[in-house]
Amino acid sequence: MQVGVVSGQAGRGRRATAAVIGLAMAAGVTGCSDSGLTDGKEAVKLALSPGDGTGQLRPDSTIGVQAQNGTIENVTVSTKGEDVEGSLSADKKTWRSRWTLDPSTKYKVTVTALGLDGKTQTVTSKFATAKVKRSLETTVDAPSPKETVGVGMPIILSFDKEVSDRAAVERALEVRSSKPVEGTWHWFNDQRVVFRTKKYWPRHTNVSLRAHLSGVRFANGVYGTDNQRIDFRVGDEHIIKASENSHQMQVRVNGKKRRDIPVSMGMGGAYKYITTNGDHLTMEKASPVIMDSSTVGCGPGCAGYYRQTVYSAVRISDSGEYVHSAPWSVGSQGNSNVSHGCVNVSPSNARWFYDLVYRGDPVRITGTARELEPENGWGFWQLDYDDWVKGSALKQSLMVGPQGSSPVQAAAAAPTAPKAPAKTGGPVPDGGPSTSPSPGGNRPQAG
Repeated sequence: MQVGVVSGQAGRGRRATAAVIGLAMAAGVTGCSDSGLTDGKEAVKLALSPGDGTGQLRPDSTIGVQAQNGTIENVTVSTKGEDVEGSLSADKKTWRSRWTLDPSTKYKVTVTALGLDGKTQTVTSKFATAKVKRSLETTVDAPSPKETVGVGMPIILSFDKEVSDRAAVERALEVRSSKPVEGTWHWFNDQRVVFRTKKYWPRHTNVSLRAHLSGVRFANGVYGTDNQRIDFRVGDEHIIKASENSHQMQVRVNGKKRRDIPVSMGMGGAYKYITTNGDHLTMEKASPVIMDSSTVGCGPGCAGYYRQTVYSAVRISDSGEYVHSAPWSVGSQGNSNVSHGCVNVSPSNARWFYDLVYRGDPVRITGTARELEPENGWGFWQLDYDDWVKGSALKQSLMVGPQGSSPVQAAAAAPTAPKAPAKTGGPVPDGGPSTSPSPGGNRPQAG
């Protein structure tokens, strides 16, 4: 495709690792009078990298153009691969491609510049990128394309191989938002990175993830081969707060209280029967869900064995916690805690809640003795934002808007690598796998 790529935006692309081969071309000087004297104005000189005919380049190389004695007027990249975006400096003397290049792809770069002598000069360079032997696949675990989500929604990416150059990956991840918001990426391990905002997304915001990962060097000899784009929309603001002490759950929509719901939470007596305390997010909805204690080693004949079907179930953690319909505990809802760790509500309230919520709605639970771990489900809001920024490979917060993202501050000094993720181990709350898909091997627990 023919792509005109002159741009005035600041670039975030990775610098070329291939050797820069300059190609300088100068136009002849034109006399300004019959006497043959010049007017002192010079012809433009252009330098391109990679140079014409350069051998097989690493895909994480950069296309660069420099002009002397003039300004760059146009840069066109012809390729059968992905479009090539670039940025032009304010003085129009330097142009650089923004993202990495596609592996095993031919490129033709044509540059036109205007000299101080008023004449134009055009230079062309042809080159190809190398074929990669080892590639890495990226999955966007959440959100889904065109999904309407809650104001706390994270963007979650996973990789099928370990990433050693986290900074290169972060530089290739672009988030755009129709309303300005601050946020950044956080690595939980070498195969999972999550974007979270500093404060909740503004309601009714359009968001786009653009992962420019084709050609990115993830590790030694391992490159990305595909780009990804996911567009989604933040819906109404749903804020849910539940207290184990008051046995009530309040639901607010766009700042206005919509309903107070009597609840019953974990009965305690054992760690696995305590509802987790802190900032949860709704993760998925399913009806029905079958909860079976045999999946955690308590089969038929075991004291406390159960196999139970629940309806209108909204999952809020990976340790088996749901807000769900519990007709058997209606008498306890609003006055005592009798569940195995879930948030029990009446059938009518459960149906109303199930129909209302999106994935990514905040659910804050208070008053319990068991803290939600940041990696238990989507417990990402359990981390203070300063600590969240420390989990970024670039250690920087980003301002995100319609044109993309740019750094807004440098985080405080932090270790070069984030701490190993806290495991959600220990006693696993009772429950069994849902009959509906449950990403991440999560275990429903009876409530």
